[in-house]
Amino acid sequence: MEDQKQSFSANGNNDNNNDKKSDGGGEGDRPVRVYADGIYDLFHFGHARALEQAKKSFPNAYLLVGCCNDELTHTYKGKTVMNEKERYESLRHCRWVDEVIPDAPWVITREFLEKHQIDYVAHDSLPYADASGAGNDVYEYVKSVGKFKETKRTHGISTSDIIMRILKDYNQYVMRNLARGYTRKDLGVSYVKEKRLRVNMGLKKLHERVKQEQERVGEKIQTVAKTARIHRNEWVENADRLVAGFLEMFEERCHKMGTAIRERIQERLRGQQQLRGLLYDEEVDDGFYDNSEEEEDDYVNVDEK
Repeated sequence: MEDQKQSFSANGNNDNNNDKKSDGGGEGDRPVRVYADGIYDLFHFGHARALEQAKKSFPNAYLLVGCCNDELTHTYKGKTVMNEKERYESLRHCRWVDEVIPDAPWVITREFLEKHQIDYVAHDSLPYADASGAGNDVYEYVKSVGKFKETKRTHGISTSDIIMRILKDYNQYVMRNLARGYTRKDLGVSYVKEKRLRVNMGLKKLHERVKQEQERVGEKIQTVAKTARIHRNEWVENADRLVAGFLEMFEERCHKMGTAIRERIQERLRGQQQLRGLLYDEEVDDGFYDNSEEEEDDYVNVDEK
């Protein structure tokens, strides 16, 4: 039933809910008629959740939502962002709302409850000051007769919070709308204010660009440093491999060179030994021949005697 598509008449009433049957809580077969009211400026999900609670407060509830007009609201609460027609239309498009009551009273009275056959009024339990001066709490009468149904507020969201966010970043929103084609007159901004905002926004954009460039350069430096570390590790590994290869090759060549030197030395030594052997043999031969001549002389001397 809550998901059923609603159709509204021109005056905001729902024509599809007049024949609803009660699942309990109402008189006879009539559904429980629950009423919620408010300003509903800048309609947000906090409003929708409160209306959902009111709708689900009974198994079969018919939710009527009253919305105060601009005159009452501006008098007792202050200027709104949306006008009354926009606020009424926002409520009509909420899935939990069965009927919208425009020009709702600021303070709920017995006559109003009887006129709309309201069984319960749903709202949060915090006292809502009566700016009209009729009482201390706009829901004072409803609470006194036992027809008040408490709902819970959604923390962190309200119309005042949304307006505060806009005011906090006012200059940015002005520049945003100027960039979208609105004139300074449309925004109620003076010529000097517009130029000052443009200069400030230009400086802010320049600062953001410088910051982005710094971050980009920083990322590049980190990338280069990381790459350098990788290359350094590769270079160290390659250098170790090259040095090991060089030492191995050098050792092999030194071994070959040492072997060649030893062989050449041995060869020279063998040559010298052979030369010495030849010289020794020649000396022996010379001595042999010298002795033979002496012997011949002896023989000659003997013969002569």
